Amino acid sequence: MFPPSGNCRRAVFFDRDGVINASVIRNGKPFPPDSIREMQILPGVKDALVSLRNAGYLNIIVTNQPDIRTGKQSIEVLVAMHRYLESNLAIDHIEVCTHVDADICNCRKPGPGMLLQAAARFGIEISASYLVGDRWRDIEAGQRAGCKANYFIDYQYAERRPVEPFVMVDSALQAAQAILLADITNTI
Repeated sequence: MFPPSGNCRRAVFFDRDGVINASVIRNGKPFPPDSIREMQILPGVKDALVSLRNAGYLNIIVTNQPDIRTGKQSIEVLVAMHRYLESNLAIDHIEVCTHVDADICNCRKPGPGMLLQAAARFGIEISASYLVGDRWRDIEAGQRAGCKANYFIDYQYAERRPVEPFVMVDSALQAAQAILLADITNTI
């Protein structure tokens, strides 16, 4: 699980809703599923995670889940969802921020806190790691943390767009393929 050139681990940080599992879209904006029954793993995700793990990457989900703080979802439902994902996918760790913007914390994306916490916990070299997200907050968090590249899945949400640089992709699978190709060709 180590890169050939050093003794630090590499990771791919994934947003959860819209990247790993389908978001629920209301009025052009994405929301998390309300229950495990609503949670649908997106096509290609399983293969993407397995291929990245086989290449030595840790697969880490970094997810804002403010519905816990606002009382729209219980911690028990969140834990059950994450157990479901961990038991069905090659996920090494899940970092969660339950804060809302008003809390002004470093862990809520676009803050880099969840990425930095995971990097410290697992000995991850962020500059050799990647982020895959579907919202401006994800991309900015990866940029602020210092990820090698950030992959943006553009669903044309009714919200602000991320600031470049980022690489546009159609899915987590396409991002994984690009990351693995970059490893082979030493690009990006």
